[in-house]
Amino acid sequence: MMGPGWYLRRLSRMGPAEVVGRARHAVVQRQWRSSLPTPPDWPSHPRFTATLPAGVLGKVSGEAGSRLLATADELMAGRAEYFGVVRSDFEAPDWFLDPKTGRRAPSAVYAFDVPYRSEDTVGDIKQIWEPSRHQHLTVLAAAYALTGTPAYATRVAEHLRSWWAANPPLQGPHWVSGIELGIRLLSWVWTRRLLDGWPGVAELFEENPDFQLQLWHHQNWLATLRSHGSSANNHVIAEDAGLLAAACAFGWFPESAGWRSAAMHSLDVQLARNTFASGLNAELASEYHGLVLELGLAAAVEADAAGTPVPESTWDVLLRMTDALASIVDNRLRPPRQGDADDGFGLIVDGTATDRWASLLASGEVLFGRLDWWPPVPGDDVRTALLASLASRTPRVSGTRPGRRPAHLRDAGMTILRSGPLWVRCDGGPHGFLSIAAHAHADALSLEVRHDGVDILADPGTFCYHGEPQWRSYFRSTLGHNTLELGGRDQSVSGGPFLWTRHAVTRVLDVHTPDAGPSRWSAAHDGYAPALHRRTVELDGDVLRIVDEVLGQGNPGGARLAFHFGPAVTVMLDGTTARLRWVAEPDPAVGATPGEGRPGAPVAGAQRALEVVGRGRPAAGTDDPLVGRVSGSLGGTAVRTAVMELPAGLSWTVHRGDTEPPLGWYSAGFGRKEPSTTLVGSGAPGPFTTLLRFS
Repeated sequence: MMGPGWYLRRLSRMGPAEVVGRARHAVVQRQWRSSLPTPPDWPSHPRFTATLPAGVLGKVSGEAGSRLLATADELMAGRAEYFGVVRSDFEAPDWFLDPKTGRRAPSAVYAFDVPYRSEDTVGDIKQIWEPSRHQHLTVLAAAYALTGTPAYATRVAEHLRSWWAANPPLQGPHWVSGIELGIRLLSWVWTRRLLDGWPGVAELFEENPDFQLQLWHHQNWLATLRSHGSSANNHVIAEDAGLLAAACAFGWFPESAGWRSAAMHSLDVQLARNTFASGLNAELASEYHGLVLELGLAAAVEADAAGTPVPESTWDVLLRMTDALASIVDNRLRPPRQGDADDGFGLIVDGTATDRWASLLASGEVLFGRLDWWPPVPGDDVRTALLASLASRTPRVSGTRPGRRPAHLRDAGMTILRSGPLWVRCDGGPHGFLSIAAHAHADALSLEVRHDGVDILADPGTFCYHGEPQWRSYFRSTLGHNTLELGGRDQSVSGGPFLWTRHAVTRVLDVHTPDAGPSRWSAAHDGYAPALHRRTVELDGDVLRIVDEVLGQGNPGGARLAFHFGPAVTVMLDGTTARLRWVAEPDPAVGATPGEGRPGAPVAGAQRALEVVGRGRPAAGTDDPLVGRVSGSLGGTAVRTAVMELPAGLSWTVHRGDTEPPLGWYSAGFGRKEPSTTLVGSGAPGPFTTLLRFS
């Protein structure tokens, strides 16, 4: 639970209008406690008309359909995975159980009394919330749509009836957060659409008073308690998208027209506020760029199909977001691993082995058209065919699209340096979005380096939000990223797990990204004022040069320069020379599983082989210089190597899987972490020069 200090810090980040708005929300919540709002009468014979056009399902490729059915069949067998925790109870899930801790959230409690941030009381709230987004039901419904097999539809009906019975309006943890209600509504729209043709669908939806009650209360909640102020980030996008989609597809209430209009206007405004002119999401958290783009596309297409005018400005933002995504992905279509990531999806109608980013780009290509510089995109997902079929009018956008692939997205402070298979992300942007910068990390001037899609210098990820403050702090920390720490402190000051009270200010000083030849980037930040950390990065062919300088007056304290390696990389440290080795990433067309780790995924295959060797001083608590070997071998496939020449003025140590304090970890997805190699150089402040040579 948050203490009084946190609430004071959080209040200090709000403006007067937000304080007034939150007071109004509190009044409404008190009123609802004593007097539940009453929905209007249900129309006598509602008709669902938001169906898929005839013949659309025949456009789904056999490969995409096979991936979908493989996931659906695992779900039918009761098996699913959420955030690294395997569940085998999905034939009839307990909607309040956290399988990670074994705790069960209180269900017979007024929603706004549920202490959802307390893991001791509730368990891990993400484990409880995620299945109730009902995105596994859209997968099962899509399996029914493709095959006509009634068992898929029957299972969907069982889960929906179970959930509606267990979660009466405004009772329990599933009524606390608007983003959950919004995404759930979007799932219900698509579930109804995909079950069209099943004999029991009208009885489950249009003729069902339980659905009527749930549908109205979900929409009334979102229309009344919309996120605003310092919380108007991806949450408000999900709220608007869910309300808009439901009011279009299930427009049977007297309020439906007003809800559609208000949600469309708010979505248009909030998409613009949440997006830089360059097209990147303003939270500077790559996974949330994907979530917001998915939500925006699904909502806009829904409105378009229902004849609700979609402003040109909405399509323009979605187009810019799509072009921005195409500009920043590596040659395996992986975006950066910047900022927080909780593996949240807006709309799922594909199997877990379908790559999320390729699917988004494929949808953008159909809706907006590809540019010459876009990377090749496979078009074999389910969602693209379905979304495109609902867009009754080709979106018209007036914005000018980039004539060449952008390398420097100035407003977001993101620069991508490329040379053959090398991809380098340089972070010179704002600390985060809005006053609390909820999903930011203290990662100014950090780098990510990939070779043909393999993480070499890796952003370690996120791992968790609630319940494990030590791990939350580590994965957000400066030392947890490929940058320089001074004085043993973070560049920006944290006031809680989703709150920063001081934001480092970063300026990009120089960018040179020609189509061919050496490229360069330089930036500085004031997080250690009066000292200034300046970093210059040069990429010339297969050589990466990193220069760190500490400028200004005063003594900023000791320096620690960290380099975090991806879990596929073997590291041999000999003095100030690190020799790197890894197995080349397999071609996605011949067996890779790019969708692995998605919430609700079937149990994944074996982990990659990992190995790390440290010479000299080993990691803390390790006697054997061979650290962390697990089953597997580097033999039999293509092995790549590189040499890293580290600054001689620092004392270098190897860390892998340390816990007190945490150091040497990689989180491939929310709720999952694995040991990886981190090198830390300690000593007096710079200048320091690091060379990374690939062979």
